[in-house]
Amino acid sequence: MPHNKNVIQNPQSGSLPTVKGPQINDRDILNDVLATEKYLTDNFNIFAREASYANLHSDVESILCDTHKAARDSFNAMFQRGWYKFEGVDKQKLQQTQQQFANYQTQFPYPGTLQ
Repeated sequence: MPHNKNVIQNPQSGSLPTVKGPQINDRDILNDVLATEKYLTDNFNIFAREASYANLHSDVESILCDTHKAARDSFNAMFQRGWYKFEGVDKQKLQQTQQQFANYQTQFPYPGTLQ
């Protein structure tokens, strides 16, 4: 094939892209499930808040609860397998962050209602 400057091509793979690493595995699938559930809960939350009819709101609220449960179950499955990790924070840094946001409570419209 003659060299053409208008052709966009991956220089490592010739004309066909190659997949590096193993095929999709259980971790990839579960990670995709969790990402999908997060997306669904975000959008069903908006839908429930903006539903104009009581019956529609009730149905969507029920679906929202189900998607939250599925997201939590997916998270727990990943966490149990060591596929979802967190970094610990020292107590002093946690207290500094808490103090940084402590005064925001004064900006709420109903003082004393949030802990």
